[in-house]
This record gives sequence, C-alpha cells and structure tokens, in this order.
Amino acid sequence: MFEAPFPPYDLQDKNGFAYETLVVHWPAIITNLVDHIRQLIDGNLAAESDAAHADDGLSDFAVRLKINEGKEIISKVIRLRHRMESDQELEKIPEDGEFYVDEYNSELEKLALAGQNRWSVVPWLFAESYLYRLIRSYFKQTSHWTNFDPFRKKKEEAFRNSATAIYQVATMMHDLDSEKASLVDPAKLLVLFKEMVQMCLWGNATDLSFLIHLAPSDIEQFQRVGRGAQRARKEYILKDDQEIAWEHIKSLQPRAGLVARCDFVLDNAGFELFTDLVLADFLVTYTPYFSTVVFHPKLFPWFVSDVTPADFYRTIQSLSSPTFFDKTTTTAESARYLKEMVERWERYLKEGVFCLSTELEGGHKKTRFWTGPWPYWYMEDKANDLWRSLSESSLVIIKGDLKYVTTYMTPVIFVNACLVSSYRKLTGDLKWPVSTPFATTLGPLAGSFPLLSLRTNKSDVVVGVLEDVADSLDKKDKRWRVNGKYALVGFVPNTHRT
Repeated sequence: MFEAPFPPYDLQDKNGFAYETLVVHWPAIITNLVDHIRQLIDGNLAAESDAAHADDGLSDFAVRLKINEGKEIISKVIRLRHRMESDQELEKIPEDGEFYVDEYNSELEKLALAGQNRWSVVPWLFAESYLYRLIRSYFKQTSHWTNFDPFRKKKEEAFRNSATAIYQVATMMHDLDSEKASLVDPAKLLVLFKEMVQMCLWGNATDLSFLIHLAPSDIEQFQRVGRGAQRARKEYILKDDQEIAWEHIKSLQPRAGLVARCDFVLDNAGFELFTDLVLADFLVTYTPYFSTVVFHPKLFPWFVSDVTPADFYRTIQSLSSPTFFDKTTTTAESARYLKEMVERWERYLKEGVFCLSTELEGGHKKTRFWTGPWPYWYMEDKANDLWRSLSESSLVIIKGDLKYVTTYMTPVIFVNACLVSSYRKLTGDLKWPVSTPFATTLGPLAGSFPLLSLRTNKSDVVVGVLEDVADSLDKKDKRWRVNGKYALVGFVPNTHRT
C-alpha cells in the first residue's frame, strides 16, 4: 500500500481554505439543501396532497408519507450541521443498501484510533467525501426520495443561464465545419486542440458550489469563451502540458481495426459538461485519432454539481429542447447550429461513438470508485476492473477540484470556480512542495494510462509549478491557490503498457 510522504490538508489551520470550507461553505450548502426540501414540502407536495383527496386514500397516504420522509431528511441534515459546528465525532454511515458503507466506516475506525474523527481534525479530503456519502444515505433510506437529487434545481438554473456561451460555442463549432477539409495538418489541429482544451478548462468555472449566489450576468462573465479571452488567460496556466499531450495524441495513428478510446472522468454538470461534449466531439469528428469517447459520471449527487447519469441525459434533452433556453439570448441561425451539433451527439450516442460508462458491461460497479473514500492512488487495488479498463484507453481526461470558493470578481478574469473534481483525489490532497512533479504525486497510479488533468486552482494543493513562480504569486495574490484565477494542465504518459 502506498504510504503518503506528506501530511494531508486538514481543517485545523484557520488561515487555510479547508477551515473556510468547514465554517462557511459546508453550512451554506446544508442550509440550501434544507430550504429546498422545505419549499417542496410546503408547496408542491402540499398541493399534491390536496389533489389526492379527489382520488383514493392510497394516493393521499403516499403523498403524506413522502412529506413525512422529507421532514425526516431535514431533521437529519440539521442534526448533521449541528454536529459539524459543535465539533463532534463523525458518525458511521448507516446500512442504507448503497455501496461502500463498510469501506467508509472502516476508514472512520482508523481515524478514530488516530484521534482524527472529529470535524475539526479529520483530513479534509475524506471529510468532504464522507459528507456527501452521508447525505446520500438520508435519501437512500426513504421510499419516495431515493432517486431525488437535492441539487438538480440549482444545476438546471445555472445551465439555463449559460445560454449565451452555449450558442457562441455552437456557432464556433459550425464555423469549424467550413475548415474541416483543411484539418489534415497536425499543426492546425494543435491550435484547435489548445482552444478546445482551454474552453473545457475554464468552462469548469460553472461549478455550482461557487455559483449559488451569482446572478445570470455574473455567470456569463465567467463563461467568456471567445478566442481573445482564451489568449488572455494563457498566462494564468501555471503548468501547461497541452503540447506534450498533443504529441501523445498524434502518436495514435489510425490503423485498421484499432479503436482509439478517450475516457472523460466528468466533473460538473451544466455548461462544463457541455464543453466536455464539445471537446469529445472535436476529438472524434475533426481529428483522425479517436473512434469512441466514454464518459464517467458519479452514481449519486456528489459535491453539489457533479454529473450523474440522469444529469448527462437530461443535458442532451435540454440542449435539444426549443424552449429550455431563452430565445432572446441568440439568433435563429445560432439556434440552428446548436440543433445540428446536438443531433450529431445524439447520433453518436445511438451508434456507440459516445457512451456513458454505466451503460457498459460492469460499468455500474466500476463507476462506484469515483465516490469512494480513497485517493485515486488506490484504484488498482480498490477498483481493479476500472483500472484495467482505463489502462486500455488511449487517453484519460480527468477533471475537477472538489472545492468551492467565495464569490467575488475581477475585471480581468473570473475568480470563482470549482473545477477538475478529481485533482485532490489524484494528488491525495497532501501538502506536497509546490515544485513536486505532477507524476510523483499520482503515486502508484502514475503511468497506468495516459492521463490529462485539467484543473483550475480552487484548493490548496498545487504541484508541478516552479518554486520562484509560486513565491512571486504568494507575494502578489495570497489566494492564488484557491480563487480559480489560475490553472494547471498536466499530462502523464502511460509507462505500463507493453
């Protein structure tokens, strides 16, 4: 078992971002969840109950049961917030019929033996994963809320407010069609690849845990995807392996019978998922290097806005709907371009060019790992089927940062985002020296498969950055590690394949 060479970030340092998470962000997310369920109970469900009296007693009973279960969920969540704020021990995950109950509780036992099982001292990465797994158990133990996503409303609101950027990207992709015949030159494809990666990278800024308090106009400012904006952001990419990744992609020369597969480990729903689909579309439609793309979601609501299977398909449906977005945000021409692009994606889904990992054989079991309690170092041991599957991939793109940032803006670039849901799990969320090579921080996962990590900085852990660059940033911007203004693009090749 890999031994971590540095301690993890925890919740004790009052100057650290982890502490801010404990005292500000988690309580706010819990409060939003409680308010949402209360609104449902006081509004829609009460109306359903009134209507049920016109039918039979069974229907009325079912609605009342759902109301009572909702109230019980609220009670449990409020109790959780109290235990968190009063620095009590983390409770065991109940036997809820969901996966990884024993695994989470085993980790809790180890933390208890080390005296690290209270909210103020538990390792930050474990605490955050545990929090969402525990909340999942509250819904899983009911009859009528089992499949309920408490964050769906926020996800859809944010996505609907992304219309301007979505139509802009659709127009850009349409324009790309006119250049398709000339896209045989790898140098030209590299330029486009960088543009797609940067759009995908900064698109992560729509993580909802950041956007809870933002107005639609603020969201649009976050989602500036024009070429000029991307050029301006280039200096903010502190580690940039885009060209190294492209050299790997170019090596995937198409051969008869060879299926070159790209795997996306998804992060946020909404606009970010849209940009992931655009990048995937570019790879299979406009380059000769990839034949299929597999998208890896989370199996249940996770870190507010991570993509679930339902989110994935609902996104396609929303993009296809003529009424989902406000038509005043675009022209009929741009709307047609979006329709054409999404129809191509729907065709890809039917043909198997695009697919969700949960739809593949054994996919549901493999997908569990993304919501487990461990760093990704342990994938080969804890989820060997998933590890072996990814080891056959031609490129694995992992996105996300698992964190939130307070809301404020600058006139130059967005400073509020949550990205690359997996960066902290890739690196174990340890206090690595900033100049540590990215591959080193992956532990035994390094070299298992070609890995491209796209991440904007929204948590303390940062690696692969020159020491003098970090020192300079420390002097001019104390929050450069967490404010979403800077980014990292890291690539690690496959060294295990024979």
